[in-house]
Amino acid sequence: MIDLSFLSFGMLVAAFAGGAFGAAIGGQPAFIFTGFLVIAGEAGNLATEAVAAATNADPAQLSALGLTGSVAFGPVFGPHISFAAGAAASAYAAKRGYMDAEFDYHPAKNINYAFGTKPDVLLVGGLFGIAGYLMAQVMVAFAAPWDPVAMAVVLSAALHRVAFGYDLVGQSAEGRLNMRPFVEERFRDAPQAATDGGQPQSGPATRFLVEPWLPQQYKWLNVSLLGLVVGVLGAYLGYATGSVYLGFGISAVSLIFLSIGLEHFPVTHHITLPASTAVFAMAPEGAAVSSLPLAEVVLVGAGMGLVCALFGELFQRVFYAHGDTHFDPPAAAIVFGTFLVAVLGALGVFPHTSWVPPL
Repeated sequence: MIDLSFLSFGMLVAAFAGGAFGAAIGGQPAFIFTGFLVIAGEAGNLATEAVAAATNADPAQLSALGLTGSVAFGPVFGPHISFAAGAAASAYAAKRGYMDAEFDYHPAKNINYAFGTKPDVLLVGGLFGIAGYLMAQVMVAFAAPWDPVAMAVVLSAALHRVAFGYDLVGQSAEGRLNMRPFVEERFRDAPQAATDGGQPQSGPATRFLVEPWLPQQYKWLNVSLLGLVVGVLGAYLGYATGSVYLGFGISAVSLIFLSIGLEHFPVTHHITLPASTAVFAMAPEGAAVSSLPLAEVVLVGAGMGLVCALFGELFQRVFYAHGDTHFDPPAAAIVFGTFLVAVLGALGVFPHTSWVPPL
């Protein structure tokens, strides 16, 4: 029988508050807060385990922070709640004409925009916070073999596109995987030309014909090399610390540099998390990841990092580059990577599936 305790009034109110908070401060800043909480939570868990080992105590009986599962990935700060709600708020606000910041793409894609105390935007954020919470909890109840938080982020993006009248996948006249129009700086809404020797007529603000998710991170070779390198980083962090989530937290916090405008800064959390998860799934049941040969750890991490980086790029070319709102490629790549771990576990390649529910 399915446990429906997640439908409690208190949890729904907390999810509403988390979604409204994500709309108030912006989706990307909200996600950076998630990263800080993951790092704090994992540091607390590792400290608890160290104390337990030194005192021969049961870790479960010690007071761990418990931030990772209950707060960082739970109501209020879970990406499926605060981040996804912030993205939905931007989609709604762009339709209402509320967004006045300069932005190179469609304003609905601006997930760094904070809406402060705008009542209707906060309401939209709160409702999408509840929606994200419910979607993730339903997947948890049915033991879906992928990351429920990441899948809820993807589904929430699809929901806000449909709810606010945006095209689900966007229009593409020159090939959905083709990024050349961006390289050639071709626009879809160019100002009208002057006529009869007069001044050029003012037209709509120019917008790129194709809008890659990250202008600094879309070329196949570049993405591949980043996936290999960061995959090794995520795998090694798991191996060295015993934490499957620490690499994800570091990647998430690093986005603060992207938010403040540091050029060419990469996005990597969709690489570090699947890579570390694959390494943990590779370890024998009950054995520490540090018992594995380091060469195998880095190879598996590199392989999973490469696959997820490339899938994220494929997803952005299909769903983001031609659309009008933010449709999160990292969340989709994490769904794919964690599902791949479940598949490899079912095939016997991995002895288990770490924190991912098995097929």
